Amino acid sequence: MAANRPITIGETEIRPGQRINVDLPIANLYTATSLYMPVKVICGRREGPVLFLSAAIHGDELNGVEIIRRLLRRKLLKSMRGTLVAVPIVNVHGFIDQSRYLPDRRDLNRSFPGSAKGSIAARLANTFMREIVLKSDYGIDLHTGAVDRSNLPQIRANVDDEKSAELATAFGTPVVVNAAMRPGSLRACAADNKIPVIIYEAGEALRFNELCIRAGIRGILQVMRSLGMLPPVKRRREVSTFIAGSTSWVRASNSGIVTQKVALGSRVTEKSALAMISDPLGDHVEAVTAPFDGIVIGRSELPLAYEGDALFHIANFRSVGRAEHAVEEFAAIHDPALHRTVEPDLLET
Repeated sequence: MAANRPITIGETEIRPGQRINVDLPIANLYTATSLYMPVKVICGRREGPVLFLSAAIHGDELNGVEIIRRLLRRKLLKSMRGTLVAVPIVNVHGFIDQSRYLPDRRDLNRSFPGSAKGSIAARLANTFMREIVLKSDYGIDLHTGAVDRSNLPQIRANVDDEKSAELATAFGTPVVVNAAMRPGSLRACAADNKIPVIIYEAGEALRFNELCIRAGIRGILQVMRSLGMLPPVKRRREVSTFIAGSTSWVRASNSGIVTQKVALGSRVTEKSALAMISDPLGDHVEAVTAPFDGIVIGRSELPLAYEGDALFHIANFRSVGRAEHAVEEFAAIHDPALHRTVEPDLLET
């Protein structure tokens, strides 16, 4: 096996066998305080691909930050092939403010590829593309739902692209959504440069979810094994992956108090009740029903809704029953109530 190649991030060269922290300078605070994007680079001794991990592109999405923090503590990374570039906090300004957006209210994930002379969002996007993405062969971008909205652990990828589909399957969530590219997104910009990137969506903003975190770590390790960066494992519990044929948001038909919600991962049938909406006096009660057979992959956590609010995200599958079984198996593998250690041995697989 040939020796790995060095990689340069910012002004720092990381050579084979080195593990180095790099601080990428970004727009300072208006207090003149210097601000940096933290990057950990692990350059293996033996050749292999360059994989980047990114989290907190939306500054209030925290699960990915913890996933990367725990992953970097894994001892097996010492024998890794290739190079891992981990960026736990991309949107540093938003992270400080506990906000999805940058101070100019722009969405960083609609600002790629950015510009060195543009807005603060454009400059940050340009730095991340130039220093991280364009120096990588593959990427995994970690996200959560928005504030008061939870997502079932899922992968979003362009499954029509062979390499992206392989990464999505290797990650091992029961649900994969064949998501269209959005202009200005990191994934779309990476694809324009022939760099496959998949998105892991799990949990909600401003909250840690232990199941989602454990599943994220395990999924990244499985992707690294599929890329030859880590050795294969002889025995492990497999989770079947199912690609959603379509997805749809179910919206509130009336304003009111929302009760009796079905849980994330629940199997639902066409016209079955997802929740009940009533007025505060209880005089009028109306069911929110499923438009088709499927699995609940996202839902609002608020008990209040205005007419038209998105309440449930439903995914349709060719075999809903098999998808339901995969969701249950996935939950059993990662459920913290069943695995009480902080970092269970199953994450080594």
